[in-house]
Amino acid sequence: MDDLDALREDLIGAVTRAQDLAALDAARVAALGKKGRVTGLMKNLGGLDPEARKDRGAALNRLKDEVAAAVEDRKQVLARAAMAEKLESERIDVTLPVRPGPLGHIHPISQTLDEIIAIFADMGFTVAEGPDIEDDFHNFTALNIPPEHPARQMHDTFYLPDRPDGTNMVLRTHTSPVQVRTMMSVPPPIRIIAPGRTYRSDYDMTHTPMFHQVEGLVIDETTHMGHLKGCLIEFARAFFDIDDLPSRFRPSFFPFTEPSAEMDIGCSRAGGALKLGNYGDWLEILGCGMVHPRVLEICGIDSSRYQGFAFGMGIERPAMLKYGIPDLRTFFDGDLRWLRHYGFLPLDMPSLALGLSR
Repeated sequence: MDDLDALREDLIGAVTRAQDLAALDAARVAALGKKGRVTGLMKNLGGLDPEARKDRGAALNRLKDEVAAAVEDRKQVLARAAMAEKLESERIDVTLPVRPGPLGHIHPISQTLDEIIAIFADMGFTVAEGPDIEDDFHNFTALNIPPEHPARQMHDTFYLPDRPDGTNMVLRTHTSPVQVRTMMSVPPPIRIIAPGRTYRSDYDMTHTPMFHQVEGLVIDETTHMGHLKGCLIEFARAFFDIDDLPSRFRPSFFPFTEPSAEMDIGCSRAGGALKLGNYGDWLEILGCGMVHPRVLEICGIDSSRYQGFAFGMGIERPAMLKYGIPDLRTFFDGDLRWLRHYGFLPLDMPSLALGLSR
């Protein structure tokens, strides 16, 4: 067995001397590979008598196990050393200044929302928010939307499983429920805008299942239709940065406002290109009206004393008009090339004083 003791010392010594994982693997193959030294001795067992073969085989198996254990131990040591070296070489001094480089881009939807909020904030509006998942009462009933109204149908609304008490739950189809919750929790006077995500079952070049809206609400004792028109005309001119942008209000119908109107702004479609301004054509951008007295009463506000106006618009459409984005679906594709092209610098926050989009 002296030859095996010498072999053990030689093989384990080679394993111990290995300075990296590649050298260790070479030592393992030299000992235990198909043409390794231990493997070669195992192949010669057939020439021994049974008793000698038994003893020799047991000794070679012990040697094989010892070498394999030594390889595994050395492997762990080398792996720890390699990790420590890597951590040391990749150490970052967090006290150093940040490397110069791009900070990313603000999505046009976020930019448009910030611009709209900046304009209405200058008019004295505050931002209100609410849940994306609403019950039937806040999304429909409190807004004077009757049970037979098309907006309640399954092909327009994403319905969720009913709650244990039988209450219908939906993904909100507009941000109007935020107005309802505000009127039910805050006494007049009220002056809010409610931006956020909304959901409807629709998808094409001009519609997506999820989109963004901003709605406004003013409730007090003196507000009238003239205030509504003045507020929205000033908003449109500030947002599109056109001082003489013409506008008109057409009679319309919404269950939650009376009277109701749709607001158009001037444009041109000559040559198939849309251009905003005083060119003789019109483009609808939002709906509005005086809050229906029934909505006020449902929300616990005395309609004989208080009145007000409300309006609502999508975010994607004004963004497309202002920044020349042709397809609504690209807002949600997650394409970084598109974002680099249409995005905004993250530190250029919009304001009326410094400019909405620089």
